[in-house]
Amino acid sequence: MSSPTDRGVVWLGSPSFPDAARSALGNTQLRANLKRATGTIRDKRLAVASELDDWEDLRASGAAIKARTSRHLDWYLLQLENTVTAAGGTVHWAADAAEANRIVTALVRATGEKEVVKVKSMATQEIGLNEHLAEAGITAYETDLAELIVQLGDDRPSHILVPAIHKNRTEVRDLFIAEMANWGRPAPEGLTDDPRALAEAARRHLRDKFLNAKVAVSGANFACADTGTVMVVESEGNGRMCLTLPETLITVMGIEKVVPTWQDLEVFLQLLPRSSTGERMNPYTSTWTGVTEGDGPQEFHLVLLDNGRTDTLADTLGRQALACIRCSACLNVCPVFERTGGHAYGSVYPGPIGAVLTPQLVGVEQAASLPFASTLCGACYDACPVKINIPEMLAHLRAEVVEARPKRAEALAMKAAATVLNSPALLSVAQKAGSLGGRALARGGRIRRLPGPLHGWSDTRDTPAPPAESFRTWWRKNKEGDR
Repeated sequence: MSSPTDRGVVWLGSPSFPDAARSALGNTQLRANLKRATGTIRDKRLAVASELDDWEDLRASGAAIKARTSRHLDWYLLQLENTVTAAGGTVHWAADAAEANRIVTALVRATGEKEVVKVKSMATQEIGLNEHLAEAGITAYETDLAELIVQLGDDRPSHILVPAIHKNRTEVRDLFIAEMANWGRPAPEGLTDDPRALAEAARRHLRDKFLNAKVAVSGANFACADTGTVMVVESEGNGRMCLTLPETLITVMGIEKVVPTWQDLEVFLQLLPRSSTGERMNPYTSTWTGVTEGDGPQEFHLVLLDNGRTDTLADTLGRQALACIRCSACLNVCPVFERTGGHAYGSVYPGPIGAVLTPQLVGVEQAASLPFASTLCGACYDACPVKINIPEMLAHLRAEVVEARPKRAEALAMKAAATVLNSPALLSVAQKAGSLGGRALARGGRIRRLPGPLHGWSDTRDTPAPPAESFRTWWRKNKEGDR
């Protein structure tokens, strides 16, 4: 059994969500970038989803497939291992991030190469693969445009679908000019912040990497247990280059990405693009089954990553999080994410899905603030293409966090409250004292900061000054005589 520190997922040293969110809320440029980007994606998703009369039926089908897979995950994984092996691939099992990194590093070293090209992959971000490869003297080049931006800026991704959503195009232009030359071909002279010009600069920068790379590392959106087929969907074509040109392909895949049959993809290939990019279909959908002589990579390795997923599966309520297809629809409708961005979550998985997935992968004690990073408005549940009940899981995980906390002070407080509430005389005294003290602390009708441990309440909420007269006093004056 691996320990939480072996699992990656969270960025060590990150502040708690409340502290990180407070800092992010003060960044007006960040908030403007987020509002513009999430609003655009949100509107596109609503438009294309509304085109399908059977959208809700598709959501129900996706949820049913994922639920069936989680109930029989062990069987489908063994079937996948057999079909991948039969097709000429090699399957490796990794219990945690450390083991996955060792496996991938050893596979790259066996080729004698010192560079790899990468397809955008949440799983490799989760395990910190790039950093581990760098320690072994191997350079990993991100080829997705947004991931390239993050890498050039020595930054962290802030969104599942659009990792550089926190940057605007002017910031990207400045970054390309300053950093591209340190990673290969420099940015062209006179580069503007026009999106086409930025995309062309990235294309030229990456061209040599694609043509010369012998090893590629990818993630996977789905893998079909019955055929051994692995799939990656993307919008730029960089994935197609990485999946076809190199001689060796290494795929790191969370064990929850398996689906029972090829036919199941019919459902997910309608749900995923509409929910993620607001498109009817992905521009590039790449599938491969093992190896084929003379066509594509001649060596294929599939690394099946657990990294806390089996522990998550054991929670019959929390296991819903493993149904996630990484579309990011929940992030784009979340009022909390729109204002704080992804970095505040301190995890590879931000937003509502990160608030329920991260604590389960690493243990609630390692990410205790995340289940509280929500208003429980339910917008994430309505948007989720596989009907993950995120609000239900948030409440479930909050209860776990509370139960894990020391309860001595809380128990004493509850005992004192019970004593007061059971005595009309004590309650009257307490109300009078509270009214006097509250009005003494108030300024302009509001209490800005409560004393002692109570400041945790007033730090994040408006606290009105108590009225001069309690309801009990008012009742005695105005109603008792009427009776």
